[in-house]
Amino acid sequence: MASLPPPLLAVRDLKKHFPILGGAFRKVVGRVRAVDGVSFEIREGECLGLVGESGSGKTTVGRCILRAIEPTSGQVLFRLGEKAVDVRGVRPAQLKELRRHMQMIFQDPYSSLNPRMTVLDIIGEPLLVHGMRRRREREDRVRELLEQVGLKPQHLRRYPHAFSGGQRQRIGIARALALHPKLIVADEPVSALDVSVQAQVLNLLAELQERLGLTYLFIAHNLGVVRHICDRVAVMYVGRLVELAAVDRLFAAPKHPYTEALLSAVPVPEPGHRPERVLLTGEVADPSNPPSGCHFHPRCRYARPECGQQVPELREVEPGHFARCLLAEELSLGGMPG
Repeated sequence: MASLPPPLLAVRDLKKHFPILGGAFRKVVGRVRAVDGVSFEIREGECLGLVGESGSGKTTVGRCILRAIEPTSGQVLFRLGEKAVDVRGVRPAQLKELRRHMQMIFQDPYSSLNPRMTVLDIIGEPLLVHGMRRRREREDRVRELLEQVGLKPQHLRRYPHAFSGGQRQRIGIARALALHPKLIVADEPVSALDVSVQAQVLNLLAELQERLGLTYLFIAHNLGVVRHICDRVAVMYVGRLVELAAVDRLFAAPKHPYTEALLSAVPVPEPGHRPERVLLTGEVADPSNPPSGCHFHPRCRYARPECGQQVPELREVEPGHFARCLLAEELSLGGMPG
């Protein structure tokens, strides 16, 4: 049996803690554990969905991977050719070269584009930064990118205010593609768009992935969107991964109560199907002062006394299906129809 190729991206025990300053002398009085020991891998050509409630740490993970913010600890291994480079350890000059291969699509297409720059300058800026000095050459590349994302080449001298939200996000996608990246971190790329436009942008991302051989880390809070585009799903809760599995497997038979609650909130376009809604009580745990044991146990309807005492590990409960729950093998949780 042939062994699988090494992953394009491997995240190992990634942590990002933000200091809490207090008192007259602004001393560190605590820490917000925004990301607290996250590990996963992404194979080349794969789309991994990273989901969870607002404040769960999804965006922080994406920004740490690209070193837009500095991780507190852990490894971010990105494969270039035959070797894996630890993004945390590279120098600024090396990081600039590494970022040719790792790009980001931002959530808000209104604030992520400079209103004072034309489309040509917005998409052409990464080309200029990475050495494409001839304006004619940049212009030709921008025209090509606009056509790839479904915009007209004659739009390149317009400003962002002349475009709709969906068109602005296409400009953001074109900018991310400018340097022929291998990995794209898509940070909720359709959440700010009208529902009628979301499907168009998702279809575009899927088409570009197939045509260009892209690898995605797709950050989202909408599980319905994730089901449409992703191969596997990782679920986060208060800075930790609580479940990781293939899309079909996770939707059909979740192994963590938090995932079950998220799935119960997804509308199903099936007449007569009324899933039992799992209503979570209480508030999301405070990442600066999380509860003991399992972080989710104060809101879990299946919790037992040991759940508040033992810290569960993310473990493989079925082949390829990982869960951070002491009761994962015992519970029979509700999923969604295919």
